[in-house]
Amino acid sequence: MFLNRIFGFEARRKRLLKKAPKGALYDFLSVPFPSEDTLLSDLSIVSVDFETTGLNAVTDKLLSVGFVDLDKQQIKLGSCYHQIINTEDRLDAENVKIHQITDQQKSQGKPLREVVEALLKALAGKVMLVHFAQIEQQFLKQACVELYGVSPPFMILDTLAIAKRKLDQRNIAYDPQELRLSALRKTHGLPSYFAHNALNDAIATAELFLVQQKSGEKKLKELV
Repeated sequence: MFLNRIFGFEARRKRLLKKAPKGALYDFLSVPFPSEDTLLSDLSIVSVDFETTGLNAVTDKLLSVGFVDLDKQQIKLGSCYHQIINTEDRLDAENVKIHQITDQQKSQGKPLREVVEALLKALAGKVMLVHFAQIEQQFLKQACVELYGVSPPFMILDTLAIAKRKLDQRNIAYDPQELRLSALRKTHGLPSYFAHNALNDAIATAELFLVQQKSGEKKLKELV
């Protein structure tokens, strides 16, 4: 099943490369995905987090993007990227309470295209690491559709899915709240960070991933 998924990634990448306009998306699709037999200790990963105006990737918008490289089990803080996006819509007051980004800050942000291009450049030939893949995957694909008319594949590792798999193997009931990023970090003895900042959460996710992998060396195909 995994091999079919890998071949599916590569087949779709090559197919969409023929359709993609020249530029950031074309450059991203020009680089093959990592081999399924790559050891996690040898893998180049980009830990990514988004803040959004809501949870619907079609009707809501990307509001900020944060990411950091994780190369050979080391978090490269020099690669940190954080950028607010200048979306057209006014922000909902209740949403602002969560992400702490104001309309004034948003108005000084960068265009969606510039931020997505920076992320695609960082992701070329690498695996994206997130906590709860549904948000990042759907919003990034939707952004690519809006900008390029193409919905590209992304190879994703998900710290929530990794944790859920381990809990399910215990075959006992658990509270879904245990799968929150902050709760999992606490379980593993990691410090609390200010949440709902895209870069903070990207770094927090990278740290959690490293702790999750302490039990032994694995290959990419065991976690994707």
